[in-house]
Amino acid sequence: MNIEYSDMHEFAKEELERLFLSVGWSSGRYPEKLVVAMRNYETVYSAWDGDKLVGLVSVMDDGALNAYIHYLLVDPDYQGYSIGKNLIEMVKEQYKDYLHVCVIAYNTAVKFYERCGFKVDDVASAMSIWS
Repeated sequence: MNIEYSDMHEFAKEELERLFLSVGWSSGRYPEKLVVAMRNYETVYSAWDGDKLVGLVSVMDDGALNAYIHYLLVDPDYQGYSIGKNLIEMVKEQYKDYLHVCVIAYNTAVKFYERCGFKVDDVASAMSIWS
């Protein structure tokens, strides 16, 4: 397997739809919106097996202090090959001079992020409004 990484922001809606739905994320039902979202993120790194999008991370930041990982997903057929870890390492390198790189992790992903160097914050909790 020869995975190549890119920092492009332009994706076909079909690529994003397939990847997001492969991990069961409802965002995949809105591929046109995902295309726009990827264009608007400050940082996007993607992983490719040939012309197949197999992983993606997107980050929002304030330009100086804080960066927020929004999406990190890897096609289930490609999990276990360090793709997610490599994408996170790219983010950590990009934001090494920032004070905080934050992620809101689903409970099933906490151990993964801990292996990547993140710590569960005991003074803050993730909160959200779902529509």
